[in-house]
Amino acid sequence: MRRYWIEKKDLFADQVNFTGDVFHHIFDVCRQDVGSKFEVLTEDSKAYFVEVTQVTKKNATARVLEERVIPALKTPHVHIALSVSRFPVMDAVMEKAVELGVTSIQPFFSEFSFVRKGDKISENKIDRWDKIVKSATQQSGRGDLMKVLPVISIEKLSVFTNPSDSQVGLFAYEGSSTLSIKDYCAKVKADHPQGIKDIWIIVGSEGGFSHAEVQKFTELGLHPVTLGQQVLRVETACMALVSVLKYDFDLMC
Repeated sequence: MRRYWIEKKDLFADQVNFTGDVFHHIFDVCRQDVGSKFEVLTEDSKAYFVEVTQVTKKNATARVLEERVIPALKTPHVHIALSVSRFPVMDAVMEKAVELGVTSIQPFFSEFSFVRKGDKISENKIDRWDKIVKSATQQSGRGDLMKVLPVISIEKLSVFTNPSDSQVGLFAYEGSSTLSIKDYCAKVKADHPQGIKDIWIIVGSEGGFSHAEVQKFTELGLHPVTLGQQVLRVETACMALVSVLKYDFDLMC
C-alpha cells in the first residue's frame, strides 16, 4: 500500500487537504486521483487510510476511512553519531537508518571527515536529508521522523554520548580491539540489569578515527568494538551495528 507523510495541520477531523510539495508528489508524480485509496502518516504516530474525493490543479481533498496507531519504537533507542562522510554515503546511511528504526543521527566533524567546516554543508544538503528521511518513513511505515541533528565538532560529541545509568555508547574501530559487538552487548546487559534507554553508535568517516580521537573516546568510557577482520565501508558498518543491536536487544518486533 502507498503511504505518504503529511503535516498534522493538513488533517481536519475526517478530512485531509493536500497542497504544495505533498500535493505535487502524490498527484503529479505518483498519479493518484479521485477514488484512490492510500495511507497518510503524521507525527502523532498515527496512520489514516483515506480515499481521494476531489483533485484540482493545485490541491486535493480526501476523506478518512480508518485510523490506526503506529507502535512506538521500543527501547533501548539506537542513535548514530556519524563523522561527516562523502555525501552519497551520508544519504545512504540516512535512508537505511530510518528503515531500521534508528531514533536520531548526529553528524559531526572529525580529523578524517570528508568536510570539516559547517559552511561546506549547504541548506540544500540539509533539505535533501529531510526529504530522504520523509521518503524512507513513508516506505517503512514508521510513526515518527528520525531526527537529523545539527552538525557539531567532535569536541562537543561527549555531551551526547557520555555513558550514564540509562545511556551507553560504543565506537566502531578497525584497529586492534578485543571486544566484539557480541561481547559488548553481553557486557551492557550484565552492567545494566535494569535495562537502558539509549545506545549511541559512533562511526568514523572514510579513514576511521585518529589515534588521538580513539584515546579520547576511551577516556570517556566508550568501548572500541570490532566487527571482524574485514574493514567495512562506512554505510556497511552503520547498518551492521544497528542490525546486531536490534537483534540482541529484541528490537526486531
